[in-house]
Amino acid sequence: MSWDLLGHEWAVGMLREHVARRSLRHAYLITGPQGVGRRTLALRLSQAINCLQPPAPGEPCGACRACTLIGRMAHPDLAVVQAAQLGGTMKVDQIRELQSSLSLSPYEAQYRVAVLLRFEEAHISAQNAFLKTLEEPPPRVILLLTAESPERLLSTVVSRCEVLRLRPLPVGEVHRGLQEQWDLPEDQALLLAHLSGGRPGYALRLFQSPEMLEARRVRLEDHFRILGSSRSQRFEYAEKLVKDKDGLLTTLQTWASMWRDVLMCAAGSAAPLVNLDRAQEIARLASRFGLHKANEVVLAIQRTTELLDHNVNPRLAIEVLMLDLPYL
Repeated sequence: MSWDLLGHEWAVGMLREHVARRSLRHAYLITGPQGVGRRTLALRLSQAINCLQPPAPGEPCGACRACTLIGRMAHPDLAVVQAAQLGGTMKVDQIRELQSSLSLSPYEAQYRVAVLLRFEEAHISAQNAFLKTLEEPPPRVILLLTAESPERLLSTVVSRCEVLRLRPLPVGEVHRGLQEQWDLPEDQALLLAHLSGGRPGYALRLFQSPEMLEARRVRLEDHFRILGSSRSQRFEYAEKLVKDKDGLLTTLQTWASMWRDVLMCAAGSAAPLVNLDRAQEIARLASRFGLHKANEVVLAIQRTTELLDHNVNPRLAIEVLMLDLPYL
């Protein structure tokens, strides 16, 4: 019943029944944090709907032409729509083009399936344009939307979908799954499970992209160095940091995750560390600065991220953060 998916058995079971009983909804909204398995679940449902030789009702074989092409997102009756880049905007023209293709009968499958990824990035005009399709879907069309949360979409969009809320898995479950399903070494699987925060998709991305792990290592090394630097050195680093617009928010997210670990450590929490490989440095910071200061730093980083989201001058925001960081 896993659909070759780590976790989320309740969602797989429900969707499998919908396929087996031919009681499919016309639209599903799959929500949860990035990397939790939203896209994988949408593709598995697409395969189950159109599998040419299902081994059991509601079960995709994973090997037929339909399953293979859908898995590669290359099936002629599968449309995948998303913003051009992560954090970008899904435009109304993309929705218009999708609607035109959905008006045609399936080319070779039982159903045309449209997968709209990261739909929270859809412009408000694109969401409104898509409402007509949600209200009056063409025959033999299934719509699958993914988003971080329903609250980031128009309520009229959410109300016309069956909503499935995926949540991060226990770290231990991801650790075991990485070993058993993908044959990762135990130490590596353990670290990736912690870094992913229980999101198996993100853990696999880290495994498949060593450069992401290296970039994280550099960001943390820079941060520890900043804590021991003078004010002028911090401002020099701020100038360098704001030039990397694509990496700026990721840097802040990395720092925030580390200080949350410091906060949990200072509070004596039994919650697992995210940055497991930095346990000694985290314990040292917790001992040095304590619960109150760790909480202040977490809030300062969050505040800076929010300011950047509201188009505040990036250099000014980062310089203020540099002043808020404690000194070693």
